[in-house]
Amino acid sequence: MSDAFAKAALSAYRLAGSLAYPMLGPYVGLRVSRGKEEAARRRERYGVAGTERPAGPLVWVHAASVGESMAVAPLVRLIAESGIAVVMTTGTVTSAALVEDRLGDCAIHQYVPIDMKGPVCRFLDHWRPDLAIVAESEIWPLTMTELARRRVPQVLVNARLSDRSFKRWKSAPWLAEALFEGLAHVVAQSDIDGERFHVLGARTVTVAGNLKADVQPPPDQADEVAALRHVLGDRPRWAAVSTHAGEEAIVAETHLTLKERHERIVTVLVPRHADRGETIARDLEKLGLSVRRRSLGEMPDETTDILLGDTMGEMGLYLRLIDIVFMGKSLVGQGGQNPLEAAMLGSAILSGRYVQNFRDVYQRLLKNGGARLVADGEGLVDYVDQLLTEPELRARMAAAANVTVGEMRGALARTLQALHPFLHPLRLSLSLEQRGRSALLR
Repeated sequence: MSDAFAKAALSAYRLAGSLAYPMLGPYVGLRVSRGKEEAARRRERYGVAGTERPAGPLVWVHAASVGESMAVAPLVRLIAESGIAVVMTTGTVTSAALVEDRLGDCAIHQYVPIDMKGPVCRFLDHWRPDLAIVAESEIWPLTMTELARRRVPQVLVNARLSDRSFKRWKSAPWLAEALFEGLAHVVAQSDIDGERFHVLGARTVTVAGNLKADVQPPPDQADEVAALRHVLGDRPRWAAVSTHAGEEAIVAETHLTLKERHERIVTVLVPRHADRGETIARDLEKLGLSVRRRSLGEMPDETTDILLGDTMGEMGLYLRLIDIVFMGKSLVGQGGQNPLEAAMLGSAILSGRYVQNFRDVYQRLLKNGGARLVADGEGLVDYVDQLLTEPELRARMAAAANVTVGEMRGALARTLQALHPFLHPLRLSLSLEQRGRSALLR
């Protein structure tokens, strides 16, 4: 009965995709007009390849957006260095730029095809992957079933399931099992994630830790950092990064309160979505705050309250300016944001309580004393005030956060070990091909 339910659900999903296919053009066109797609590469979303497939074995790696792309970048480079071709797909313009910048010399980037039969089949017909590696929690039913039909092994790496996603999949266990049992291997971030995938039907699950702990800190932009440090001088400062709608108002109120206690204080505010910069700046100015926007090239002066980091790819700059960081999507939004970059760069970390997407990381930080959780805006004021007043506490928290990162390293090596049974035959195949070509040349 469960098989019948799963087949019916997947058939309905395919039918819905077929019915929606005529609207795909207008949908992609709308995204192009909003800057969410590259006009010149929009055909890739239909599965039309932007370049030729290289000869030999090929691995398809998919990472949804910037965070996932950064996490798997070292893994992609190691696979490519072994001689195996890699095509890497992402779903956002910003992640495409990151892949081109960090992996352009060793991987082919394509935009991921929309999960409909036509685009997916065109993509797979062209690239003919020998292995599919997917980062974190990207589950696309038609893509997964088509890969299974073609007998292409599928491995989830750095895999996690949020409370919300786990609850949703548990409500349809017959569908979850139909999809997850087709995975050749799940390499989970934590014991909780591993158990969840096992419950949902994954047959082979190992726990390797979080690949993000093995990523190098973001670029330093040394000249820019030095220029901003010179302008800011010894002014007290803190940062709120990766904030979501609603949290900027809390940060503004926090700044106004702290301004009464710490003369000349500056708040560095970095929203999760940089395209909200103009709206955020307008709202802050209505509160009487003096704002300088990084996207406009504006430098802070003595009157500046808020340095608004409404740019992409400059998190390393912002984190090097300060040593007290509040991580967003944790007071108003839910799920939290990745604190590991802040931990690597010597920050005392604050967050709201809603950090379930990074539960394991925060548990480790809290245990070591590298982070503190706040319940609301008042709690945020109290903790930032304390950390500004007590540099010794600030330094202890920053050191503990850095120790935590060190304890978490090693996920990349463990992930490669889990992938060995899938990558080793491809390396052997490549070696045989190279020997065959050498023999022909002799």
